[in-house]
Amino acid sequence: MNRTGAGRSLAWPLGAWGVTRLVLLLFVFRVFVFPGADVTTDVSVIYHGWYDVLRHGTFPLHDVTWQYPPAAALAILSPATLPFLGYATAFFVLACLADLAVLSLLLYAGRRPGASPRGAWVWVAGVPLLGPTVYARYDLMVTTVAVAGLLAGARHPRVLGALAGFGAMVKVWPVLMLAGLWGAARRRAWAAATVTAGALAALFAVAMPGAFAFLTAQRGRGTEVESLGALVFHVARHFGWRGQVLLNYGSVEFLGPYVGVVSTAALALTGAAFGWLLLWRLTARRFPPPAPADAAFTAVLMFTVTSRVISPQYLVWLIGLAAVCLCHRESRMRLPALMLLAAAFVTVLEFPIGFAHVVASDLYGTSLLLLRNGLLLTATLLAARTLWHSTVSEPGTTQVPSQTTRSNGTRVSS
Repeated sequence: MNRTGAGRSLAWPLGAWGVTRLVLLLFVFRVFVFPGADVTTDVSVIYHGWYDVLRHGTFPLHDVTWQYPPAAALAILSPATLPFLGYATAFFVLACLADLAVLSLLLYAGRRPGASPRGAWVWVAGVPLLGPTVYARYDLMVTTVAVAGLLAGARHPRVLGALAGFGAMVKVWPVLMLAGLWGAARRRAWAAATVTAGALAALFAVAMPGAFAFLTAQRGRGTEVESLGALVFHVARHFGWRGQVLLNYGSVEFLGPYVGVVSTAALALTGAAFGWLLLWRLTARRFPPPAPADAAFTAVLMFTVTSRVISPQYLVWLIGLAAVCLCHRESRMRLPALMLLAAAFVTVLEFPIGFAHVVASDLYGTSLLLLRNGLLLTATLLAARTLWHSTVSEPGTTQVPSQTTRSNGTRVSS
């Protein structure tokens, strides 16, 4: 492709990104008011409050809303890198820069031989579908780490491992990026992840009291009103269920009869998801180039859908992983990715726009949740089927790591 053609191919996604992100910034800076609840208070009130505690060298031990691994403190403290801006303003600017970093990585990856620009377009289109919430949570910063790791992992498994270990110490789920590795690449990545996570854990344990209090801080959680299991209680409320909807551990949850049963069922489903991933890993015989990204996308889908909490910002993780999948021309995750984008649009309708209806469990709110969670569940099942078919059951020549392959198991000719 000549320089003129390359410039044009970059102009469209960069232009679309610029327009859509300007709109997001106008919303989070309250130039325009987005319908529904004000999502920016998590930054201006909760995050800022944590910042005031963390900068004195301790974790917010007596705040039940602090439920994160110790390296999450780095995201909360990050606005200090822009001391000439107020806390919330600096946070939104950094979120936007993280967003741009992901796009840049995807655009670069999409120009490699055998790659596709579709991944960048998934990111450009998917993020604004979640509305201003995406800039008012630190999940976008974690997603940047995950995307960088997966894109680097094809050639540098130790970099993937180090970023997965770091990401896991920020918000746990990035460890799932290692699910689809094999051979020498798997050993190198897991070793790097273990060393990175262990070093960070030791550092925080020594330097800041209460680094791991989050592990036991959520024993009294209920079932969050947007989760898959919550649909049981949204319907049950119309038939006399006597539970409550309360702000609990920083989210709106169902508390009352049978909530423990549903929460236990969710945990059992998470265990079943882990079992399926283990079975897949033991039976997979072919490892095409998209396999690590496809496996990570499928794994995070599974653990998100079976969780007791499906907060809107969780979808930004999935959008980032879907974008990495579609950077590979060979990836077959197009349909699950499209269903995820549809779920993102329905998500912004239920939060923040229609959240009052969700809390009330009325027909509109329950229907939105049924549609959103139905799309996520269907995308999960399709992704799992696609991953299994492409690596286990599809007829073809078995691909195994050998001396003629790169460190991640892909053929040299690819």
